[in-house]
Amino acid sequence: MDGGAPYNPRTVEEVFRDFKGRRAGMIKALTSDVEEFYHQCDPEKENLCLYGFPSEQWEVNLPAEEVPPELPEPALGINFARDGMQEKDWLSLGINFARDGMQEKDWLSLVAVHSDAWLLSVAFYFGARFGFDKADRKRLFNMINDLPTVFEAVTGAAKKQQKDKSSVSNHSSNKSKPNSKVPESEAQGKLPKSQPKDEEGLEGEDEDEHGETLCGACGENYASDEFWICCDICEKWFHGKCVKITPARAEHIKQYKCPTCSNKRARP
Repeated sequence: MDGGAPYNPRTVEEVFRDFKGRRAGMIKALTSDVEEFYHQCDPEKENLCLYGFPSEQWEVNLPAEEVPPELPEPALGINFARDGMQEKDWLSLGINFARDGMQEKDWLSLVAVHSDAWLLSVAFYFGARFGFDKADRKRLFNMINDLPTVFEAVTGAAKKQQKDKSSVSNHSSNKSKPNSKVPESEAQGKLPKSQPKDEEGLEGEDEDEHGETLCGACGENYASDEFWICCDICEKWFHGKCVKITPARAEHIKQYKCPTCSNKRARP
């Protein structure tokens, strides 16, 4: 395989860059390069795998011969069982997809699901190999989880979610941030809380830039796919779910006060 010179990412940021590159390559194979990908998955050939590389390239090839392999291997046999195989038969094979026995979009969706599983296994293989502790593993997962999955990108779910979030954001931004208050970390270049990232999340700001903003209720990091609201009194930010405020309810709030500030104001 010639997807670029091998290397071993050793930090959370390096593993995340590796993940994004491999993910981009696999999404390319299953979307913009889908005709070429479909052609390369010839059922007459041996077990084939879809590989993504850190260079954002992809390749259909035989699995590695060494045991154990240098990295976890993708699902085998994505090119097999194309003629007349019933669903129960190819499911019994586990990793062999009925390419021509299914609709093309369904076959691509299954490849995408297994691609997501492989990407996670590679990322956490690096994490285990280089001794990531609990905090590093959590940070890595949060960074990964901020991106749409390969499955979401291939099936169009990412676009639908983006459209829905943008609609909610446009209706609620004025109410959830009535005074356009921005946390200190956002003043240093972070995205607004109500503004989701672009569909792929591949070319926008680095996702790890958001990590400094914490929910005033649960203490968890900012996540672009969650509704947040800022208290007009203490200027702390909160997950909507933590303070039981929905985007629809936020539209009717002229000045939001968090539970702590509300209690303080109520005291004699």
